[in-house]
Amino acid sequence: MSTEKTTIANNDVKESNTVPTSIIGKQQMVIQDGKYTPEILWSMGRIGSYAASPDLKRIVYTIAYFSVKENKEHIVLHCMDSDGSNDVLLTDTAFNEASPQWIKNGTKISYLSDASGLNQIWEMNPDGTERKQLSFFEKDIDSFKFAPDGQHILFISQADYIYKPRNLYKDLDKTTGLMANDLMYKHWDKWLKTVPHPFYAAFDGDKMMEATDILKDTRFESPLLPFGGIEQLNWSNDSKIIAYTCKKKAGKEYALSTDSDIYLYNIENQEEVNICKLPNDPDQNMGYDMNPAYSPCGKYLAWLSMEHEGYESDKNRLYLMDLDSKEKTYLTKDFDTDVNEFCWDTSNAIIYFTAVWQGRTMVYKITLTGEITQITEGDYDFEGLTMMGNKLLIKRHSLVESDDLFCIDPNNNNGITQLTHENQEIFNQLNLGKTKERWTKTIDGKELMSWVIYPSGFDPNKKYPAVIMCMGGPQVGCSQLWLYRWNYALLVEQGDYIMILPNRRGCPGFGQEWKAEISKDYGGLCMHDYFAAIDDLATESYVDKDRLGCIGASFGGYSTYWMAGHHEKRFKVFAAHDGIFNQEAMYLETDEMWFVNWDLGGAYWDKNNEAAQRSYANSPHHFVDKWDTPILCIHNDMDYRILVSQGQAAFDAARLRGIEAEHLCFTDECHWVNKPQNSILWYRVLIDWLNKYLTI
Repeated sequence: MSTEKTTIANNDVKESNTVPTSIIGKQQMVIQDGKYTPEILWSMGRIGSYAASPDLKRIVYTIAYFSVKENKEHIVLHCMDSDGSNDVLLTDTAFNEASPQWIKNGTKISYLSDASGLNQIWEMNPDGTERKQLSFFEKDIDSFKFAPDGQHILFISQADYIYKPRNLYKDLDKTTGLMANDLMYKHWDKWLKTVPHPFYAAFDGDKMMEATDILKDTRFESPLLPFGGIEQLNWSNDSKIIAYTCKKKAGKEYALSTDSDIYLYNIENQEEVNICKLPNDPDQNMGYDMNPAYSPCGKYLAWLSMEHEGYESDKNRLYLMDLDSKEKTYLTKDFDTDVNEFCWDTSNAIIYFTAVWQGRTMVYKITLTGEITQITEGDYDFEGLTMMGNKLLIKRHSLVESDDLFCIDPNNNNGITQLTHENQEIFNQLNLGKTKERWTKTIDGKELMSWVIYPSGFDPNKKYPAVIMCMGGPQVGCSQLWLYRWNYALLVEQGDYIMILPNRRGCPGFGQEWKAEISKDYGGLCMHDYFAAIDDLATESYVDKDRLGCIGASFGGYSTYWMAGHHEKRFKVFAAHDGIFNQEAMYLETDEMWFVNWDLGGAYWDKNNEAAQRSYANSPHHFVDKWDTPILCIHNDMDYRILVSQGQAAFDAARLRGIEAEHLCFTDECHWVNKPQNSILWYRVLIDWLNKYLTI
């Protein structure tokens, strides 16, 4: 299901189309008691996308600020010297201005702005002066890339997907009905009225000319929904070829398959070749293939590839093609975890990438012969790799630190320099606890790694309630995550709890065998891992075993509902967000059928499919007769991954059983809660619910 990703297409917070009326900027917070609250979380600035100038002297980057009162965000551009000094605000309008790139040999910064009413490409001087609109496209531009020669622009915009009844029956011009005659009529958080298409257009230095839709008159999408962005498309070094990611399927065929490919499209003759399905090539790459990137010399193309069709959480492999010989190389075959992202070194001989291993997302380098070296260390996650000459520009965060920009010098003993301190004034006033890894023996004799977060002022001589956090995905790990939707450090401080985040079966970063053991076994070893983790923590003298809570989202919501029927009085309270309650119903309700076919094993009506029947036999709704503990059920109307009926059914079942329960529903949110006021309400309800049962 892979729903715990924290970034949107261009690494910026999604922009609003409403006309801005005031400027939302950096907030000055005075925190009297050091107490971490949801309001403080929403006062923090969020660093988004960034780019280094061609002369490597400056860095332009975005920050998103939020107003809880106005219930909206505002994205601004900053520019600083490459050592982090002389940081200045470039944009001071009420419009959202994002996705900065250096153009015209570094004399201009291009960016997206909604100042004209639509999101369009603009340019300005590096000091923020002489702003000028470059594109006048008839629709919003979602993201863009200039060709290396500066004479063309590649961009993403929306194309029509489904037919509207009012276009069929002209007299019904006010109907809101939408018609579907195949699958994939909805995806993630919306009906598919449009899909993203890649466009390219000539640029004369003054404005963008007429655009060409590479996927014109098709229902195909590029980049891939719901999370793909401009990283799935790239220009060749000579500016003649566009490498793009596409799954050329629609309807039922799309819903059943993850088989996307990399296409090389020639803008001079509009011919293209699928490099993942070359004739006579035994390696046909039947899973996801995406994120193509040319080497600086143009000789090689690298991309991310999965082997099996339908397995969206298959090992993410780094592939390389010699564009002359068409020879493909699986570079990371001896690396037993996923590659998250990558970028080329200027030498053409090294690729840098990030990957999670044992609860930390680190930076690695790999040679073209497959030799791998770890670059970073510490209890952190790194993401957003980009080259800055022979150095790396990257974001870093942890369970108790928000994102900041850093520079890594891999040629100088991997020296690392912090460039921004966006929320340091807030963190200086906060009381935050520590994190520590913990290893537990599992029911089958393996080692389970968990992160434990302790509250500020932790005293081992006192007794504390403890909460287990069940992760979603289900193939999403508990690394050093910093999340705004689920901020674990905030929850710990609000309840004075100890929280444990187990990397149970299915979590990446512990080898492919460990990750694969969750598929078709939702009620099996992964649930025993959770019990092992909380039982082990409860042996500590400072943990009150009579005040234990269990919370989780998505697959973590499934885990919470399942454990409610199996916990044998371990827990005093449960809270589930957007969880799976009835797997049979969910099989037919969800959007991406490949997920349920792979992870559940297939359709529930296939009585001869032992794996599928085992999955459905472990559906939480079968064990409601054993529910005996208060439970909070949160779900959202726009969640098309796991429909709101799942949360409502769980709540209704609890109340019919006479169990204390509450149901929180947002009619304007999807699988996540993203709007400022909704998020604060979400935190308050969850915190109040946990505190009601866990605090003395």
